[in-house]
Amino acid sequence: MPRIALISDTHGLLRPQALAALQGYDAVIHAGDIGPPELLRQLEAIAPLTVVRGNNDRTAWALELPHTVLLDVQGVRVCVVHDVKEAPRPLPPGVRVVVSGHSHKPACAESAGVLWVNPGSAGPRRFKLPVSVGELLIDGNDVRARLRMLAV
Repeated sequence: MPRIALISDTHGLLRPQALAALQGYDAVIHAGDIGPPELLRQLEAIAPLTVVRGNNDRTAWALELPHTVLLDVQGVRVCVVHDVKEAPRPLPPGVRVVVSGHSHKPACAESAGVLWVNPGSAGPRRFKLPVSVGELLIDGNDVRARLRMLAV
């Protein structure tokens, strides 16, 4: 069963608690608003990394990053986008999961057979929102997500 770590909105801050929470996964998805490219190198050291560009990723290196990525994980199609409002409409055929960031609010909901997951923000705290990461668990047709609030 593939286990995929989800992280978003680090804004240049990759906390030790987030790094620890991401260990042991088969892959990592970063849903944008990254910060400097060195942060991605730290994530790549954990597991294969998929990343999209966020609205604050404006430096030259980040302009090469895609806005949307489609992944196939054991027959489950995953769409990764920074801002859920910018997810393709209609969703590409077969998409079962949409991973997004941007709002800094951790959320997980299923609608019309699609699992919508936002791991929240693992970077600087915004307002009173929690600092969090998530995970995506895929076991055949069984697709689940969990959110993890980090003690910081």
